[in-house]
Amino acid sequence: MTPSQRGLDWLNFFVGAALTGFGAFVPVYLTLNAWTQAQIGVVLSAQTATSTICQVPGGALVDAVPNRRLVLAAAIVGVAASALVFAVLPLRVPVLLALLLLAFAGCVLGPAIAAISLTLAGKKGLGERLGRNASYAAVGSGLGAALMGSVGSWVSERAVFLLTAALALPALWALWATRQKDAHEAHPDAAGCLPEHAETESSPLILLKDKRVLVFAACVLLYHLSSAAVLPVAASEVTRLAGRRANLLIAAFIVVPQIVVALASPAVGRAAERIGRRKLLLLGWAMLPLRGALFALIGNPLALVPVQVLDGVGGAVFGVMLPLVAADLTRGTGRYNLCLGLFGLAMSAGAGLSTTLAGAVASLWGKAAAFWLLGAIGVAAVLLLRAAMPETRLPAAPRLGAQVAVG
Repeated sequence: MTPSQRGLDWLNFFVGAALTGFGAFVPVYLTLNAWTQAQIGVVLSAQTATSTICQVPGGALVDAVPNRRLVLAAAIVGVAASALVFAVLPLRVPVLLALLLLAFAGCVLGPAIAAISLTLAGKKGLGERLGRNASYAAVGSGLGAALMGSVGSWVSERAVFLLTAALALPALWALWATRQKDAHEAHPDAAGCLPEHAETESSPLILLKDKRVLVFAACVLLYHLSSAAVLPVAASEVTRLAGRRANLLIAAFIVVPQIVVALASPAVGRAAERIGRRKLLLLGWAMLPLRGALFALIGNPLALVPVQVLDGVGGAVFGVMLPLVAADLTRGTGRYNLCLGLFGLAMSAGAGLSTTLAGAVASLWGKAAAFWLLGAIGVAAVLLLRAAMPETRLPAAPRLGAQVAVG
């Protein structure tokens, strides 16, 4: 393991920890600063809309700038600046601007880290590298949530965002540690996915001409349409049934998948290079209908905690496979990060539709009906993936001497 690879490990760890500060802590902090639920909803909706709109431009920006480390450093600084605004000026206009900046930074972070990973590991080692990325990010997110929860309880809610901003410093140090190889010193077998090696006739529209890209984007949309609303719908029911224990149970719902992702992602990355992408994708997508059915059938909130292992398995597969399939599909086009942006757009659209649809169904016919609907969408995602998505891994080159002469 080279110093650059170790630096990338820690980069994923600290970025994962920093982004945790903008999860469930935001509405709590704003509520304590006398914001109404309507005001909180407006700024969070604006952030979601900006994130959706900026997915494709963010990926295109990473493709267009040769020095990905510079783009990534700017995104990390943007996250820190957003956190500082929250800590210092929890007013409507500054918070809105901070969330918009955070949304764009988030659209750049994922593609830039994936591009640096491809540069350092090469195409053949990308699966294992992405597994390590997901594992370290999950550990960072889990530990970050625990640390920030403790700081918020024992110090102050504002200290959560000061800590988030402070995490930018070790993240930038980790990025600096990857300096031994950058986009100008790429791994030889990464060349086909880097923009400086792109074919001259390539254009962004080349992605939309590839049926595999469109099919996988549809599968990604259905994945998040099926999965994103499960916890929001469950949270209100858990609160009603568990009372004061609700916060602990919801925390367990979040932590359990992170543990599974941290443990399983490296194995998923290695398996992707050994057995291919399609079998693992089917395994991950199969968790969707099973999870939805169990949430619909199990009434005891405590018994639902182990069910979240399914979310962890699906998350480990999804987190590794999405950038890996994007690299497969954009081989030779130089549009890797643009493709990631397109898939990110599908993720955002699916997640936004999921919460709206499930919330409406839960209001009309109850929580169980919402979970059954989400599970049914998961079945549709599995069927589409099985019927229309081919294997994207290149077949292994035949070994010398493996052919038998006929005659």
